[in-house]
Amino acid sequence: MKNVTELVRFDWFIKFMFRDKSDFDILEGFLSELLKEDITILEILESESNQTKKGDKFNRVDIMIRNSKDERVIVEVQNNEEHDYLQRILFGASKTITDNMGSGKAYEFVKKVISISVVYFEVGQGEDYIYRGMTQFRGIHLHDELILNEVQQQLFNKLKPQDLFPEYYLIKAGDFDEDKIKNTLDEWVYFLKTGFVKDSFKAKGLDKAKQKLTVAKMSARKRAQYERDIKHLRSEASFLRTQVVNERFRIKAEKEKQAEIALAVKNVKAEAAEAAQEAVKNAKAEAEEAAKEAVTIAAEKTFEKTVIGFYKIGLPKEKIAEALNVSVEIVTGVIENQ
Repeated sequence: MKNVTELVRFDWFIKFMFRDKSDFDILEGFLSELLKEDITILEILESESNQTKKGDKFNRVDIMIRNSKDERVIVEVQNNEEHDYLQRILFGASKTITDNMGSGKAYEFVKKVISISVVYFEVGQGEDYIYRGMTQFRGIHLHDELILNEVQQQLFNKLKPQDLFPEYYLIKAGDFDEDKIKNTLDEWVYFLKTGFVKDSFKAKGLDKAKQKLTVAKMSARKRAQYERDIKHLRSEASFLRTQVVNERFRIKAEKEKQAEIALAVKNVKAEAAEAAQEAVKNAKAEAEEAAKEAVTIAAEKTFEKTVIGFYKIGLPKEKIAEALNVSVEIVTGVIENQ
């Protein structure tokens, strides 16, 4: 690749290289581009991933810093898929608030928390690659937005409740189209996705990153460690991806099987319904035929009784035949078979 520089991964930088104030300018540049204001880091408050113990995991890297406005900023890089990830960042922000709240202090001293997550898996459904979450209060009836009153504004130097509540940023680096760089923030996201920085990039902090994080400038020992960690990360990601794919295939196969069973049940029900309709139809036809036959038999018996009755009172066969509109032979047959 021409006119580009390969840098160490952002999470590897935070985990193994982000140690003191000499490194703050890199992260300050990233935060400034994301939050659209100049950010100054005062200190690192917590960095549980800055560990080099044997067997230390590399799937999640996070750090918490305090900025010049005394806000708490959590930056986390997550490589592996977690379905409850949103609840986890909510818990992290809530825990940060309580952990940084002095015992016995008034609520006005609750610290503003900004949670920033760089993820390489799908978090929910959405077409964008950067999402921002805030807490807003809107009227149910008038749909107006609640703002702080004058006393609150002076006390907190804020205008709206969302300026006090936790704020969340989700950067889905894997969804970024590196061929569509629109602004300096996109330059950072390009680096987060690819690990490369173009010579033309102007985003804050990337120039410092090129000076300190260029892979080619690393010592042989450090570069070997970096390559081992990246290999491990890729292997783990591949393993987890295989598990995800296998599970999706299993779910798909199970759904197909359930669909086949549902179709078979539907066909059996349809055949049963058709057979029942045919049985009802046949039963009706047989009933109608039996009814017709019964009517015919009843009519024949009535005819025979009439002929015999007329004959017993002395009416001639010819008169009986004429009265019943039949032939004399029929009347004779009835009389002779009685």
